[in-house]
Amino acid sequence: MIDGLIDIVLLLAILVGLVVIHELGHFVAARRAGVRVHEFGVGFPPRARILHRGKETLWTVNWLPIGGFVRLEGEEGESTDKRAFVNQPLRTRLVILLAGVAMNFLLAWLIMSLIAGFIDPASTVKVADVMPGTPAARIGLLGSQQVGTTSEGRPIYDDSGDVIVGVDGRTWMLFDDITQSDALLGYLRSHAGQEVTLQVRRADGTSFDQPVTLRPARTPVYVAGGAVVTMPTSALGIVIDPTGYESVSRGPIDAIVVGFQRTVDASTLIIRGLGDMIANLGNPQVAGPIGMVSLVGGTRELPPVFMLWLIALLSANLGVINILPFPPMDGGRMAMAIAQKLSGGRISIALERTIYFSGFVALMALLVWISYFDIRRLAGG
Repeated sequence: MIDGLIDIVLLLAILVGLVVIHELGHFVAARRAGVRVHEFGVGFPPRARILHRGKETLWTVNWLPIGGFVRLEGEEGESTDKRAFVNQPLRTRLVILLAGVAMNFLLAWLIMSLIAGFIDPASTVKVADVMPGTPAARIGLLGSQQVGTTSEGRPIYDDSGDVIVGVDGRTWMLFDDITQSDALLGYLRSHAGQEVTLQVRRADGTSFDQPVTLRPARTPVYVAGGAVVTMPTSALGIVIDPTGYESVSRGPIDAIVVGFQRTVDASTLIIRGLGDMIANLGNPQVAGPIGMVSLVGGTRELPPVFMLWLIALLSANLGVINILPFPPMDGGRMAMAIAQKLSGGRISIALERTIYFSGFVALMALLVWISYFDIRRLAGG
């Protein structure tokens, strides 16, 4: 229960931080455009405390820790104030609405670039044990020593064993494709029965290349009665310590380029996920708020770089979701502003508010629907 509460608090802190960054983009763009900003709030009302009274802006903390907001003059569509949001040129309003999305993408890019520059984890294989009579045993790979077990009963190994850091001159970065976290092992499996060259590092730091012929994907096994069956086998014949990875560093330019590419990949990942969700709405394979709590809990058990990567991923996803032309997201408000311009202002304020409210209700219903399946998955359904 305590772990669950920690996960919830941590998720709320991450989401509030990302939303505040998003709203800060709106705030800065609005102030630079001369739009009157009445309030910058962390969390949602009711108001808990006024942090600062600016010349025209209140900085507040509110009781509901589920995001933040910027309250602009005339953002609801009516105002006689020349500095009101609604009275600004279309281009200015679009820039203000886009600024929040831009902040989320910039934050994701910054975090991704820092990871790529300093602590980018590369997939490795830590050898926990070597099976007798296998290719790993024949080339003399060394296993580790078990030094204990986790609370779940999984063995804990020391660092005395060999580490495979690459195969055939290739290395695999975990964050290049997080859906392929076992890419190195996948490469070995795909080359079953063939000769490959392992890049091996010993516990004393020495490294060497070692050619080895892998076992075929399936090995004949004789059972009682003389029958022969084929069983899937480990291509190399080792027991894996699942904690294997090592950090790689890059120069500033390379880090920025890699960070940008990963931010783009993270953005397209959520778009693909939304497409899959729409295609499988009867059983959506996406995580809602409850599923995200479990995701944060699992990430919390890993080294801190994985939590940083998750924050960057969520920031990029928040930017993508907000740019979609769906009310009441920023993209929906942009679409409405463009529609008002094209129609010559013939869309009434009442209709505009009805569209925003309907979109909000639909969004809440979708979150409830996804949360239902989150609960089913957690219950083993």
